Amino acid sequence: MLETGTNNVVLVDENDRFLGTMEKLQAHREGRLHRAFSVVIFNQQNEILIHKRAKDKYHCGGLWTNACCSHPRENETPLEGAKRRLQEEMGFSTALEFKNSFIYKVKFDNGLFEHELDHLFIGSFDGQPKPNKDEVEDFRFISLDNLALEVENNPDDFTFWFKEILKKLI
Repeated sequence: MLETGTNNVVLVDENDRFLGTMEKLQAHREGRLHRAFSVVIFNQQNEILIHKRAKDKYHCGGLWTNACCSHPRENETPLEGAKRRLQEEMGFSTALEFKNSFIYKVKFDNGLFEHELDHLFIGSFDGQPKPNKDEVEDFRFISLDNLALEVENNPDDFTFWFKEILKKLI
């Protein structure tokens, strides 16, 4: 299932300078560097919100990951995109703070690549998410210590980019 809205991603160079746009699946087939964002949410108990991606996602379906991750639209900042997708995917809004950016590239078994300049945002939320079932199969809050153990024992259950984010958080 592709996300609602535009099917284009914003192509960038390593310094996040705009190079143009490309259809999302084409960019993932060709491994082109594009702009992305990831949202990490904590509750008051300092537990992190994770979700299991819907099985029919175009890649990494059924894997656990951070609260929200996607691509900003052409005329949208990464922060605006992060706020929009958090509402669309998890059904809530909260203030988000920019943490950092990083680049990663990985090839999946289905031949697609993720080659992203990922903007990481942090927020807090203590309510009950109302996830979009087209995007989210399951969700839960978990302590960072317990999450680190799960990732260590079952690394293939988690998305590549989420494991990269955890290295920056733990």
